[in-house]
Amino acid sequence: MATTAKQKIKASNGNSIDSSLDFNSGWSYSPAPESTDHIEIKDQYELFINGKFVKPAKGKYFPTINPANEKRLSMVAEATKEDVDKAVKAARNAYNNVWSKMPARERGKYIYRIARIMQERAREFAVIETLDGGKTIREARDVDVPLAAAHFFYYAGWADKLEYAFPGKSPHPLGVAGQIIPWNFPLLMAAWKIAPALACGNTVVLKSAETTPLTSLKLAEVIQEAGLPDGVVNIITGAGATGAEIVNHPDINKVAFTGSTAVGKIIQNAIAGTDKKATLELGGKAANIVLDDAPLDQAVEGIINGIYFNQGHVCCAGSRLFIQEDVADIVVRKLKDRMESLIVGDPMDKNTDIGAINSKEQLGVINKYIKIGKGEGAEFYQSSCSLPNGKGFWCKPTLFLNVSQSHRIAQEEIFGPVLAVQTFRTVEEVIEKANNTPYGLSAGVWTDKGAKIFNMTNKLRAGVIWANTYNKFDPASPFGGYKESGFGREGGLHGLAAYLHV
Repeated sequence: MATTAKQKIKASNGNSIDSSLDFNSGWSYSPAPESTDHIEIKDQYELFINGKFVKPAKGKYFPTINPANEKRLSMVAEATKEDVDKAVKAARNAYNNVWSKMPARERGKYIYRIARIMQERAREFAVIETLDGGKTIREARDVDVPLAAAHFFYYAGWADKLEYAFPGKSPHPLGVAGQIIPWNFPLLMAAWKIAPALACGNTVVLKSAETTPLTSLKLAEVIQEAGLPDGVVNIITGAGATGAEIVNHPDINKVAFTGSTAVGKIIQNAIAGTDKKATLELGGKAANIVLDDAPLDQAVEGIINGIYFNQGHVCCAGSRLFIQEDVADIVVRKLKDRMESLIVGDPMDKNTDIGAINSKEQLGVINKYIKIGKGEGAEFYQSSCSLPNGKGFWCKPTLFLNVSQSHRIAQEEIFGPVLAVQTFRTVEEVIEKANNTPYGLSAGVWTDKGAKIFNMTNKLRAGVIWANTYNKFDPASPFGGYKESGFGREGGLHGLAAYLHV
C-alpha cells in the first residue's frame, strides 16, 4: 500500500516514533491486473451453424472493441437473412431427427458436460467477458461465470424429470427457439436461455449483442467440445437487423428476448397473430427502500452493490432509492462516504470497483440523463475519484438528491451508475411511489421487521423483491417482471414452463 507522509505516534514506552501511515490521505492500492496469457481471442470469428464455424453469406464483418481502451479485440461475422435461415433450418433438422427423439437422460448428460467444461475454463471466460464488456474482473469472475455454469448444472438435472415438474401433465418441447440476448450479461444471459431450452428438448438459434459477442462464441467452442449433436445450438452474431430476422422467421416456435422495452414492444407486435410463444425480460427502474429500523451500514453496502458495482448495467439495478425521513441524512452521509472509496478504472484490475461503460453510445445516454437531472433541479453529487486518462468510456458514480416523482431521472431507465434519491414518511407512501412507474422488474426492502417485509412484498408490483440484500440470484429462483418490464419468467420451474407445451 502506497503512503505519502509520516505521523508521530506514542509507543508503549512513551517515546515518539515515526509512522508511515497518513491518516488524512487514505489508502491507495498497487495495481493487481488479471493475466491474459491463458486466453485465446481469434482475429476473426465466423458464425456457429450446424456444429461448425462458417463464413457469413455476404462476407460482412464488424469489429468488437475493449471499452476500457477502445482497442479492437476481433472482427466478428455479421449474419444476414440467408444466415438466419440456414441456422433455423439446421436447428429444425436437429430437432426433428436427433434432439427431440433422444432419451431425456442423454440430453441431460450433454447439458451437464457443457457445465463442467465451463467450470474448467472459468478463468478464460471471466477475462474475455471483462475485455469485451467493460465489467470488472471481480464481477465476471465471482458472479457471471459461476452463475452461468450453475444454470447449466441446474437444468441438466431437470432434463429427465419434466413429468415430476408438471405432475398430471404431458409436457413436450416447442421446437426451435430463437433467442436474443443483451450486452450487460452476455454469458449469463446465454445460459439463462440455452440451458432450459435444451433440457426441455428444444433446439436453439441464439444471437448475441453486437458489442459483446466473444463469450457467446467461446461458448460455441465449449458446445463443440461437449460433442452436442450438430444443429442443436446455433450461435450467430449481428445487430438489430439480425435479431429481427430471427423474430420474423416463420419456422421459429418461441422467441426469448432480453433487452430494452422499446425493442420488446416491436417484437410483441411482430409476433402478434402468429402461434409463436414469447418471453420478454425488458427494462426496469427498481425501487430500493430503506426503512428507519434497517441495518443502515448493511443497507448502504446493498445500495452500492445494487447500482455502482455493476455500473448500473443491470435491468434490475436499484436506481431509485427511497429513504425514510428519520434516517435520510445519516444514510446519505454514509452513502457519500462509501462512494468516495470506490475505484473507477481498469476493469482487469482486481482492485477496481467500477469498470468501463460498455460503449460510446451508452455513455452518451448516461451523460444525457445526468444533464437532464441537473436541468430538472435535482441536487447533483459525484465521487471525487479520478478517471483513467486517455481512451475508454468512463463515468463517475453519480447521486441525485431531492428528486421528485415527476423527474425523468426517477421515471426513465438510464442504465448507468446514476442513483436518484427520494424520501418518504410512511410505508403506504413509499409503496405508492415505488409502484408509480411503468416498470415492475425488481425492488429491495431494508428493515429489521419481518412483518414489514411481508407487508411490502405483497403490495410492491415487482417480479423479484430482495429483503436486506440486493442483486442475489439462484438458478432455482424465477426472474422476470410486470408491466413494461415484460412477461414470462426465466430460472426455476417457471423457466422450464416457458419452453414447453404443458
